[in-house]
Formats: sequence, C-alpha cells, structure tokens
Amino acid sequence: MYDVQLTTSYFPAQTDQVIRDITIGDALAEAVRDHSDRPALTEISIDGATGRRWTYSEMAADAERLAFALASRFKKGERVVVWAPNIPEWALMEFACALSGVILVTANPAFQASELRYVLDQSQASALFLVAEYRGNPMGEIGAEAVKGLDHVSEVVDMYDHDALYRQVGESTLPAITPMDAAMMQYTSGTTGFPKGAVLSHHGLINNAKHFMNRMEGHSSTKWSNHMPMFHTSGCGMAALGCLQFGAELFMVAMFEPNLILDLIERERITSFVGVPTMLVLMLAAQERQPRDLSSVEVGCSGGSMVAPELVRAVTDAVGCKFETVYGQTETSPIITQHWGDDSHEDICNTAGQAASQTEISIRSTADNSVMPLDEIGEISVRAYSLMIEYYRNEEATAKTIDSEGWLHTGDLGSMDERGFVRITGRVKEMIIRGGENFFPAEIENVLLEHPTVSEVAVVGLPDPKWGEIISCFVTTKGDHPPVVSDLKAHCRANLAPQKTPAVWVHVKEFPLTGSGKIQKFALRDAFMAGEFKALEA
Repeated sequence: MYDVQLTTSYFPAQTDQVIRDITIGDALAEAVRDHSDRPALTEISIDGATGRRWTYSEMAADAERLAFALASRFKKGERVVVWAPNIPEWALMEFACALSGVILVTANPAFQASELRYVLDQSQASALFLVAEYRGNPMGEIGAEAVKGLDHVSEVVDMYDHDALYRQVGESTLPAITPMDAAMMQYTSGTTGFPKGAVLSHHGLINNAKHFMNRMEGHSSTKWSNHMPMFHTSGCGMAALGCLQFGAELFMVAMFEPNLILDLIERERITSFVGVPTMLVLMLAAQERQPRDLSSVEVGCSGGSMVAPELVRAVTDAVGCKFETVYGQTETSPIITQHWGDDSHEDICNTAGQAASQTEISIRSTADNSVMPLDEIGEISVRAYSLMIEYYRNEEATAKTIDSEGWLHTGDLGSMDERGFVRITGRVKEMIIRGGENFFPAEIENVLLEHPTVSEVAVVGLPDPKWGEIISCFVTTKGDHPPVVSDLKAHCRANLAPQKTPAVWVHVKEFPLTGSGKIQKFALRDAFMAGEFKALEA
C-alpha cells in the first residue's frame, strides 16, 4: 500500500506508475511487437463452449482491416453505436474504432427500442452495429424500429455478417490519432435518473486500465474471464485494455451464468476475473452445489455496489485467491480506488481501498465544498488524468460535475482515514434526511448483509409527512424465504443506533439493476410509491 500519513481528507496523487502518452492503437502495436504469437482473444459462446481464438498478431490484423473499412465509411470523430453482447467482434470494433478515429458508443444489449433510440439520437450516431438476437431479445427487429426517422443513421450492420462489417468503400487511410482524442462514449448507469453520455479519451482509458491491471498483479500468462459487459468500462476498459497492455489472454464470455463461469475456470485454468456482488453470490452457491477445481485463480475482484464483508470472506475461503475491491465511475475511466493484494482482511472488507495511481482524492463538505477532517463523511471528489472529456451535448451537466479547479464531484458520499483508505457510505442523492438528521444507506446495508438470511439489500428513503423521509429496506433472502422482520430489526438494534433501523421492510424476488449491476434505488422507490410492493408486517 501507499505509505502516507494524512492530516485531512485529501490524498495527493502518487507517482509510482507512469502516465503514458499513447493511444489505444499504440498499445495494440506494442502488444504485437512484444507478444505476437501469444493467445490474445478467445470466444466463449452462450452455451459455454470454447470457440474462435486469436493470437495478438491475428487480432491486430483483423482490427486493422476493420479500421480501414470504417475509415472508408466514416470520418474521424463520427460516432457509431455498438449494441451487442460479449462477442469477439466487440473487441475488434473497439480496436478498429480506436485506429480509425471513430468514436465507439456503447449500448446495453438488453435495451428496448425507446432506450436504444435515445442513445442513437443523443449521440447523433452515424451507424448501428448489432447482432440479430440475444437471449430472446430480437435485437435486429428492435434496431430497425429504433432507427426509424433518424436520418443521421446511415447504416445498420449485423456484426456476424463479415461482408457487411468489413465492407470497404473505395480507398481509405487511417487518420492521425492523439492520446487526448475521444475514443468512446459511455452512458452513465442511471441509478438516480436519466443517463448522460460520458466522452472518454484514449489517454484516460489506456492508462487507467494499465494501473488497474498492475495492482491486480497482471502478467503475460494471465487468463482473464471477462463476464462483465463490454458496454461498460469494466469490460472494454479494465479487462480488454488491461489484458492488452500485459500480453494477457482475454476470454470473451457471451453470457454470465454461474455454472458456465465455474466450468470455464476449471477447463481453461482462468487466473483472474471481476464480478459484481450479485455474480459472486450466484457463483458461490453454484460451487457449493457442484464443486469445481478453482485452484488456478490468483486474484478476484469486485465492485459496482456494496461488497459485504461476509461475501469477501466467502470468496477467499471457497477459491483460495487474493481478493480486491474497486470503486469507480464511468466518468473516471473508471477506477478511482482499489485494494492491494496484500491488504488486510479488515481493510478489504470495510473499505474501498486507496486511490489509483496518479489520482487525487478529496472528501468535501456538501455544504461549502471544503475538505473534510479525517473520518468524516462528505462527497468524494477526484482530480486525475482519467477524467472524462465531457458529457456529450450537455455543457450544464459537465460544468456541474467538473468544477473550475478540475475536481470531478462524484455524487458519492464517503470518508477517508489517515492512510488514505476510503469508505463509501452512499450517494449524495441517496442520503436519507429523517427529521433533519442525515442517514447513510451503505452503513445500514453493510450491517444487514451480515445477517445470515440476507442475500442482497437496498436501503432507500421514502417520503413521509412527519419526518420528511423514513428509512425503508428492500431485501432478497437466501432460499427466497420471506424475511423475519423482528429478527432483522433486532440485528439492526444490536449493531446500529435505534433511529437507523428501517421503518418499512419489503421482500423482493430480484432487484432492478443497471447494465453494470448496480441496484436502481430510484426504481425501487418509484415502484413502492406506485403500490407495486407491499410492506411486510413487523
């Protein structure tokens, strides 16, 4: 870990890792130079079978051929939407767009027509690259519906139709690309409302991925199971660009299914992976029912939502690997904090780690923006090379998020200790104000996740005429048995101040999730207010 002794909640940028002035295309060329014949990309189909494989030289050749095809059809700076699950063509498009100067706009393959149309329209995309169908979602039909009336969309391409994908229109040359050029546009998860298009640079993405993979102890023999979605920075950034810079092998997993992933780990001797807590819970349950040999795993990682101490212990006990958690945002390309492989179990369970390399973090007062004293809660703010360029076509939101001194205000609440370890306590907009007193959902959630019957939990503020807001708890349970409210209340009272005990309890079958696996608390609140949930009797 970084050896610091702070006096306020400000962590200065550490310079242990260099910031490289390169593009994604430069990194691809370096990988071919250093790892030409090593395995680079492997396809894992929706049924778990191992499919096509590419070496680094083969992958770069296909990406370059696709880049020339794109350059013949689109100008540098034009935007194209990639709407597909984790298939090898996704990675080839990522590298080809980077080489041709075309900005790749990501979209969740679960989208329906109105959601996809929003992304196409807001990004003013010139093309839509998709697959015909995924998990029963008729994407070809939906795509055709979504582009109706959007004159700026010049073509819709099935990514499995290689004649169309690699179509060359006359001669073309690849433009000059600089590290500060835009590489991607990713739409924020929308846990608190409508998504915004964060424009990310080559510079931010490539360096952040390198720093992440370095702390994950990546090496040229790393075998990475990428079951995080490519439409999110965890897949196309941390995994794909991280593996690229270490000469590692990226297994492109078409669909997350716990038994499929466990079989893959055993069969291919996977060494590393990232999974949101929901994925890890399902994998542990499947492993308990049918044990596999997971001894190849060197390090696992999680983030995206609250990672319960019990879950950390369960993963390390079941797999016998190192375990890290990360905290980040799309707007920061994405990693802000990360653990180290030798961090104590207490730190891994109770904090989000220390700042990523070359990243400043401060905890600031939500009242006057001043830096908070140590161990006091405020808004987490970040200043780094990895910050987004802007929210596309949204100057007002950009100015609200990145201030005049270059600090990005995350909207997340947290605290920092004297060593620079950060604790996440919730969202600014999720902070519950009950009778003038502030309550932080993550604190209550972390306690409830330690209860033996609780699987996942979301604490949400509900409007109340007397208190302004009251604390509610939405919970899924192990075995899907209805929770015993009196037991959960007693557990809260034994571990928290009485006023932090939720007043409303709701048993849910499953949570509404964003594409990156975060619980959409605003959707829970709206559904409850609309009468779609019934509170449990105490």
